[in-house]
Amino acid sequence: MKKYLLVLLAVLGVAFTTTAQEKKNKNAKVDVEVKGNCDMCKKRIEKAAFSVKGVKSAEWHADDQTLHLIIDENKTDALKIQESVAKAGHDTKDVKATKENYDGLHGCCKYDRES
Repeated sequence: MKKYLLVLLAVLGVAFTTTAQEKKNKNAKVDVEVKGNCDMCKKRIEKAAFSVKGVKSAEWHADDQTLHLIIDENKTDALKIQESVAKAGHDTKDVKATKENYDGLHGCCKYDRES
């Protein structure tokens, strides 16, 4: 009988600790500044964002240099997405593309880089 009581208490303890954890937003809206120029940039940036698990929507706008995202915060965060975009050759506010990745961009896609 004591074993059953101990098992029941252990199960209840696990149930309470899992419900007490912080709930993250499954449809969080996030905006990220991403440098680029043209429609080829748009496709590359959005493809890089969608390659990250947890990205539900990604739309980049050349006019304001902003990537508008809807993400599941349980699966990803803005930094992971910025790292993926930087690997594709595009600087973000917090993560800069390597020289090699930037140099790999098509000529019309080469934006002015800040020093």
